[in-house]
Amino acid sequence: MAADKTFDDYRALAAASIRPFADAPLLHFIDGRPAASASGETFENNSPVDATLLGSVASGDAADIDAAANAAHEAFADWSGRSGKERKKILHRVADLIESRADDIAAAECVDTGQTIRFMSAAAIRGAENFRFFADHAPDANNGRSMPDEHHVNFSSRRALGPVGVITPWNTPFMLSTWKIAPALAAGCTVVHKPAEWSPYTAAMLSEIALEAGLPPGVLNTVHGFGESAGKALTEHPLIKAIAFVGESSTGSMIQAQGAPTLKRVHFELGGKNPVIVFDDADLDRALDAVIFMIYSLNGERCTSSSRLLIQSSVHDEFVAGLTERVKALKVGHPLDPSTEIGPLIHPRHCAKVRSYRAKAEAAGASVIVGGGASSDPDSYYVDPMLFTGARNDMDIAQEEIFGPVLTVIPFSDETEAVRLANDIEYGLAGYLWTGDTGRAQRVARDLEAGMIWVNSQNVRHLPTPFGGSKASGIGRDGGPEYSFEFYMETKNISIAYDSHAIPKLGHIS
Repeated sequence: MAADKTFDDYRALAAASIRPFADAPLLHFIDGRPAASASGETFENNSPVDATLLGSVASGDAADIDAAANAAHEAFADWSGRSGKERKKILHRVADLIESRADDIAAAECVDTGQTIRFMSAAAIRGAENFRFFADHAPDANNGRSMPDEHHVNFSSRRALGPVGVITPWNTPFMLSTWKIAPALAAGCTVVHKPAEWSPYTAAMLSEIALEAGLPPGVLNTVHGFGESAGKALTEHPLIKAIAFVGESSTGSMIQAQGAPTLKRVHFELGGKNPVIVFDDADLDRALDAVIFMIYSLNGERCTSSSRLLIQSSVHDEFVAGLTERVKALKVGHPLDPSTEIGPLIHPRHCAKVRSYRAKAEAAGASVIVGGGASSDPDSYYVDPMLFTGARNDMDIAQEEIFGPVLTVIPFSDETEAVRLANDIEYGLAGYLWTGDTGRAQRVARDLEAGMIWVNSQNVRHLPTPFGGSKASGIGRDGGPEYSFEFYMETKNISIAYDSHAIPKLGHIS
């Protein structure tokens, strides 16, 4: 993303990126071709920037999912049978084309989701990095392990699972789609992708890019629509061998039930109410920067946001004073303005949910600090960033995933209480802690009930590492060939005996 682009430059890019989808309904992409819904049904897609109509979108149902699943099934033998080197070459071309269109993708995503250009520019590039990373591992995807014992040679190998379903959310849709789709394709699977209905455009752009890069027809299919129609049909379809889903915990539970009759493998990245613990011996300036970044960036709409601040009582007042000053200075504005820090939230229903927590906080006795100067118009998609102080861990504002630019502050006295408060939650996705004591860092990191812990850092994703949560935050892990390929591939062990191997004799005649 060019550093010298202006607000007007980005608006022009967004208009050009969205225009093709405004001229006619945005269609599904099945077996290498755009396709209208079998029913002819469409739904409207509005921009959170100003609620204007961006265009209509094909609304898929069971018939469209069936067509996509059959296309993925037919394409599987060819795609999985190709060498890893060939898959690597094609997926690198996908990455090249993503990079060449990164500005267009980022601008379109801003208009479609309300996320700001300062973050979406990086998200588009990360999408290309996801494809490159897994492409480089494609040649070794089938490799297993050698595990000899005294009388046998054991070796394992892997093979692609088959057609898989990928259901992705609306918060950073392009990057998260590539995060799931790239390893599936690298492993040799074919994909039916159901993007979130609130953010369909960059999924269509990815389909176009993949075809242009040389991905064979049927390998990546995209069906737009709602969870109760297209999503449910995908999770129940007998040709789909697994479902990778990113979204709310309650939806994950429904998907697991829907896939049970066909024994579908599932991988869930679900909700979070993640603690950031700041001890009094931490570098408080760096901790403050990280606390603000991890809740107010990306409009607070991300599962790994540190939405509960547990601050040691001895530095509580000092830290909250600095936090208050920074929150009031946050700039809320148009997502294509490079100076904007928080854009509009994606949908009126989500806006209403996030706004409702102000009244919940006040009713529970917490103090509410508001910043940003956003519109107070209830019909606006813009929401003021909020800071709740004087909170207790049993309040709704401390227990429920708000998924917006809202931080709840809870004081603690010592390490034992900090860990207890951090773990007293149904979620277990991520945890963050700030301390200058290395022993404490290791103890607390060990004791936190979460799938990922960052010490003296904000969330920094390193692709080889396992990404995922515990408790109500998910099932399984993404990351590297060790984790992502484990989900998208079947492992087979072959055991070959030496002639020294003794075989028990039954019914033997002397």
